[in-house]
Amino acid sequence: MASLKELKIRIGSVKSTQKITKAKQMVAAAKLRKAQAAAEAARPYSSRLEAVVASLASKIAGGSGEGASPLLAGTGKDDVHLLVVANSDRGLAGAFNANIVKAARAKAEELIAAGKTVKFYLIGRKGRPVINRTFPGMIVAQYDTTGVKEPGFAQAQAIAQELGKMFLDGKFDVAHLFYSQFKSALAQIPTEQQIIPVKIPADADRNAIGATVEYEPSEEAILDDLLPRNVTVQIFKALLENNASEQGASMTAMDNATRNAGDLINKLTIQYNRSRQAAITTELVEIISGAEAL
Repeated sequence: MASLKELKIRIGSVKSTQKITKAKQMVAAAKLRKAQAAAEAARPYSSRLEAVVASLASKIAGGSGEGASPLLAGTGKDDVHLLVVANSDRGLAGAFNANIVKAARAKAEELIAAGKTVKFYLIGRKGRPVINRTFPGMIVAQYDTTGVKEPGFAQAQAIAQELGKMFLDGKFDVAHLFYSQFKSALAQIPTEQQIIPVKIPADADRNAIGATVEYEPSEEAILDDLLPRNVTVQIFKALLENNASEQGASMTAMDNATRNAGDLINKLTIQYNRSRQAAITTELVEIISGAEAL
């Protein structure tokens, strides 16, 4: 059994940890409000842009006509798949990073089983150890977000430009984006989205924008401008969703850690009091026994 001194030291240590987890929970809660508002504000624009791209693409010979942008028509094959995995740089966020990596691993295993070549492009550093261990040599690039406090459009633009260059250089045929969609502080959903070439739904409505529209310049020219922008916007949306999901997961994890620390403090305090009482009782018995011997 631990001594009274050891129990007292351990109680003090757990109390210090509880103060840290409580502080991190409060910080995450404060950041969550801003991150959630940014993620929710980006959703209408990104979904509407997808609808406009789908509408335009459906007019250009089903999206695969002569002269169609490579971002729409693709390379004509799907042999090499690039998995863009968006993680954070920090831990203490429960299963947030692990769930995204798990979804990417499942997709990679599915593609490899189908005879496809898989490559990884990482955003953030938390997913790298697991992916590098499971799929050695398959990480071809990584975007460093160490100095980024909050995701911005500039980061999404830089990532989209790098992916676009890799695509035009023939380094992959299809790109899939993995991130965590924010639902609430308790629920974040790992999500996969094909971003290159742009995936047009089979039931895309040719009049999705709600009216008959004449375009100037041509639909092809407008689509050529919108496609790179759409990739950037979808990546930006994913970064914002990830940021909100990370703060929500962090707040929940730190709340659970604070509660667990409180339970442990209570158990250790009871153990300390019982040991102290037993020690006092033993001392009293020894004193009484000594007095009777005299």
